[in-house]
Amino acid sequence: IPCVAAFVGILTNWMGVKMLFYPVEYFGWNLKRWDDTPYGFFGWQGVVPTKTEPMAKRLVTIVTEKLLSLDEAFARLDPGELGRLLLPGIQEAVNNTCGDLLSLAVRPVLPLLLPHLLTALQKEIDDVLDLEEVVLSAFVRDKAVLVDLFQKVGRVELEFLVNSGYAFGFLLGIGQMVAWAAHPVAWTLPAAGALVGYVTNWIAIHMIFEPAEPVKVLGLVEVQGLFESRQVEVSDEFGDFMQKRVLTASDLLKDMASGGDDGDLYKFLRKHLPYPIPSQILSAAVAGIDEIAQNPYKYPELHSYVNERLDIRATLARRLKKLSPTEFEDLLHPVFQEDEITLIATGGVLGFAAGGLQTKLGWGGPSAVPRAIGTIVFTLVSSMAFYLHQKYEAEQDPPLASKERPHLRRRETILRPTEEFAEVAAQYTSYDYR
Repeated sequence: IPCVAAFVGILTNWMGVKMLFYPVEYFGWNLKRWDDTPYGFFGWQGVVPTKTEPMAKRLVTIVTEKLLSLDEAFARLDPGELGRLLLPGIQEAVNNTCGDLLSLAVRPVLPLLLPHLLTALQKEIDDVLDLEEVVLSAFVRDKAVLVDLFQKVGRVELEFLVNSGYAFGFLLGIGQMVAWAAHPVAWTLPAAGALVGYVTNWIAIHMIFEPAEPVKVLGLVEVQGLFESRQVEVSDEFGDFMQKRVLTASDLLKDMASGGDDGDLYKFLRKHLPYPIPSQILSAAVAGIDEIAQNPYKYPELHSYVNERLDIRATLARRLKKLSPTEFEDLLHPVFQEDEITLIATGGVLGFAAGGLQTKLGWGGPSAVPRAIGTIVFTLVSSMAFYLHQKYEAEQDPPLASKERPHLRRRETILRPTEEFAEVAAQYTSYDYR
């Protein structure tokens, strides 16, 4: 019974994790479905894809209010160098749309105008570029981007959620066995199985985030949620993901040039380049920047320069490391908060089914021993398969090596020695317990 309970624990937790993210689109019969819910009659959609917009909005708030300033980021760009890199694309757009006469007239002036305009743009970047829209649209446009982000920054916690089901399930299975021995009726194992599935999910989810702030126990050790204890590593991974997938030079330039003649960039240019400069020139400049944004392989030097100088990765990581553990928790906790009860209840339902199967099999009669041995072997092998699968997935996406440490030293562990105990222990041993 404990072996089956352990298998139920790891199976229900594994299914719970998969149900968080998959399928990205609703799968099943769409006979009836309620708004903003992952489930319908005979169908399911991952919790994160279902809640993409509200989850993305929470992330946008964190990024725009606590982590990134457009003024600060764009101040790192050199107007002269950026103008030199933009010049070929803009000149080509002018040549293609404005005719030979205007093109010849503008050609000697563009190299002088661009640095001036870019200097003014740095001061007014918030009026031209909507950072909230860039981040939100990246997630809403492709739900897989948000799924990938949460899986990347929360990979350790998700692995813990799955594997902890085995240990918690085994311990609870001992109680299940005692209950069966004391009261061997048909409903005992299903009821105990439902309890195992429910409790293992509940414990694992709460151990990931609670307590957010370190809590001292007996002055010897500190207890802290697993996710908060990984603040340094997660910050690096979050910054890396955002620069590569969300806040790329291509995405920023694309948003800047959006709207064409009705967009904010065109209005900015008209403000700084009043009549009699023809509208065709301004329209061509906007179109040229949009073309540059859409074709990073055609303009690799410009995209590389913007990405390196904005340094989104390091900026986000540095600021994220400075957040308090409670603020930092908001980065991942929404994934579980949105439908936590659904995930926990799923564990209870699957546990009930497993308990019913155990009751159906029965272990009486001449074949009791072979059946018991077969059940134990099957559950142990299956549990090991889940564990090895988790390890394989982790190896495919190795963590980033953090080079920056915050004022609080953190380990990837829920339980660690207090600073006071570590200092005393270090006096008697050569090991740094911190």
